[in-house]
Amino acid sequence: MIQIAPKIIRQIFVLLLILLVGSLIFIEMRPYLSGVLGAVTFYILLKGLMTKLIVVHKWKPVLASLTLMLGSFVIVLIPLTGFGFMLGNKVSEAVRNSERVINAFKEQVSHIESKTGIDVNSQIDTQAITTWLSTNLQSMAGNTFNVLIAIGLMYFLLHYMLLNRFELKQTLRDYIPMDTDNLNKIGREIQNMVKSNAIGIPLVALSQGIIALVGFLIFGIKDPLFWFVIVTIGSMIPFVGTFVGIIPVFILTLSTGQSFQAWGILIYGIVVVTSTDNVIRLLILKKLDNVHPLVTLVGVIVGVPLFGFIGLIFGPLLISVFIVLVKIYKNEYGQSY
Repeated sequence: MIQIAPKIIRQIFVLLLILLVGSLIFIEMRPYLSGVLGAVTFYILLKGLMTKLIVVHKWKPVLASLTLMLGSFVIVLIPLTGFGFMLGNKVSEAVRNSERVINAFKEQVSHIESKTGIDVNSQIDTQAITTWLSTNLQSMAGNTFNVLIAIGLMYFLLHYMLLNRFELKQTLRDYIPMDTDNLNKIGREIQNMVKSNAIGIPLVALSQGIIALVGFLIFGIKDPLFWFVIVTIGSMIPFVGTFVGIIPVFILTLSTGQSFQAWGILIYGIVVVTSTDNVIRLLILKKLDNVHPLVTLVGVIVGVPLFGFIGLIFGPLLISVFIVLVKIYKNEYGQSY
């Protein structure tokens, strides 16, 4: 009778124990995982500046770390906080007026029904949609406490990652069971993807938001700055993201009887805003890292439910790392037939 060697049994037991404890840690940390991933993002973006401040300008490590964290807070988090407050106010307004907006939408659909003979309105449950919006939008606006904890955790980790850059790199090499070449491949892929997603995608989205803002001002759309924020956030999603802002503006403007402005902004959004997307992506993203739009789209679909807003960056990264791991496995263990 063949018996499994005790050493193999102990090895399997330890691996299962590692998976169990790791899973428990992940489950409990998931509400604050965006903070961990945010720390990784800022670390990759700031570690070069950290080294330059210490080596070239002779700054003390603690002072350099605190300065970089303060700069990231002023440049990134304060504007995002402002956008958050703006969105929070609009969320409350949307919850209060959601039924009126849906009824206005149904009124516009009825005009289409009269011409096509297709019954659509009977399939729209106004009360159900209103209830869903109230529940989800209010819960989205009420996660302030978790966000504050995630931000605190992010800066706590970032400070020690910046101070212990070399020890962190060596620790990863010691504990990840891969050879140096494969680790370097994954490291380069992660660094390129984070830079592309954390810098390139927001720049593309901001550019599209500004172009849309020009259209909102031309056609006299109400609350143009709010819709600028919505278009900017939506534009981070390839192919369909721009319409997250344009279509609601079209419906709301049409429901107020401003047909010229409504159709004007819709045509402007389709012709000008979406057509400039390819040009802007070509100019910006290809200079950073040529990420295929499908990788970004699938990554966003996977990353946002898993990681929250930071999933816009780490969703595509997850897909790219998966592709790299498959290539590494094929190179090391694949057989040619």
